Amino acid sequence: MKMRNRAKVFVIDDDALIAAMIARALKGEGHEVLTESLSFSDIVRRIKDCSPDIVLLDISLSGRSGIEILEEIKEERISSEVIMLTSDERVETAVKCMKLGAVDYLTKPFNLDELKIIIRNLLEKKLLRHEVSYLRKVYSELFDKEIIGESVITRELKEKVGRIARARVPSILITGESGTGKELVARCIHRVMHGGCSNGCAPFVAVNCTALPEHLLESELFGHERGAFTDAKSEKKGLFELADGGTVLLDEIGDMRPNLQSKLLRVLEERTLRRIGGRDEIPVEVTVIATTNRNLMQAVETGDFRLDLLYRLNTFSLTVPPLREKREDIPALARHFLGHFTRQYNNRTVKGFSREAEDLLCSYDWPGNIRELRNVIERIVVLESSELIQPLHLPGEIAHLPGSRSRTSDYRFPLPDSGLSLEEVERELFQQALEKAKGNRTLAARLLQVSYDTLRYHVKKFGLDA
Repeated sequence: MKMRNRAKVFVIDDDALIAAMIARALKGEGHEVLTESLSFSDIVRRIKDCSPDIVLLDISLSGRSGIEILEEIKEERISSEVIMLTSDERVETAVKCMKLGAVDYLTKPFNLDELKIIIRNLLEKKLLRHEVSYLRKVYSELFDKEIIGESVITRELKEKVGRIARARVPSILITGESGTGKELVARCIHRVMHGGCSNGCAPFVAVNCTALPEHLLESELFGHERGAFTDAKSEKKGLFELADGGTVLLDEIGDMRPNLQSKLLRVLEERTLRRIGGRDEIPVEVTVIATTNRNLMQAVETGDFRLDLLYRLNTFSLTVPPLREKREDIPALARHFLGHFTRQYNNRTVKGFSREAEDLLCSYDWPGNIRELRNVIERIVVLESSELIQPLHLPGEIAHLPGSRSRTSDYRFPLPDSGLSLEEVERELFQQALEKAKGNRTLAARLLQVSYDTLRYHVKKFGLDA
């Protein structure tokens, strides 16, 4: 969003010479200046009609007090910024004007360069207000789109995420099964906290606590001084320093070793850290978001997690529910991923789901949660060319749920009295599957519910390559 760096300025001063001088100086800066001659009863109406950015208002007008006009401007809730002009140097007058809502106060004779600077600063502040308001609106909408779903559970999660983010709390614990979207929730919190800032103005740094050995994870988090250990050939800032002013995401904190947990607790409590091999205390101001799919209270009981760290993190906690507990959200999620992947893979054929396929998606328990659903939809978009996704396009574990109707439940292969060759039946079935899948072996294997290697073996055995 861009705003103009020029102002529309309404000069209200019954000294024509001063009004002309101000107009000439401000027009030279590229501003639009209004100095119309009006009766004092028309001034506020005119200000309302032309919506100037700034009003320069003289206190001592010949027909009416500028302070009365200022009061009326504020009563009418006109958004124009008002700068008062006066020959009165008394502090009480200035204080009164500022209390009534004037943004500044200039005593005559004033320096025109000072007026230009005041107007420039007002425009910059107005620009910042508009940008913050715009970004908050955009990212509020984005936040609502990222956490997809309108089930009661999802609406409650969104509301809680918004409250915690706007409070800008120092540490947050997000729990939930693998694949539920804990990192997505963490990123939403970060964006709402920082008014929609991208990583450029408010860094978001993520580290997986299971991906690195303990000694490397400590160096990654807290940094090290040159010569702190054998391979420390230069000074290195840790992720906490790099994320200063932003957010550190500690993914799967339940797997962090107790030695590092104590150092993390110190950072959370004192907001300072010490690099490996260093002596200086380095202040850091970061929000720490920790995620885990473990039961941390059980980890405390087994001695794998510090109770004091759990208490520190658990002050503000969120639980991201598994997909099976919010089945009402599955159709919206599936359509979201379908749209995403049809654009990514330029598949303009697949447009939606049949009612039967959607019912099967909603009936499945999704042990891998949203990540599993996402992967299923991606595979379908890549492999299928039908306009509507049907049950036969879904993985076998979804399309053949216990109690659901099998595609072959109402079909019996006719066995003639004279008998037949089982090998010929096999050959015919593999041939039909390949034809139905238009030569796509992965899909043909899925149609027959056999492995890809089994299909490849029979294709070679029956000479179906030709």
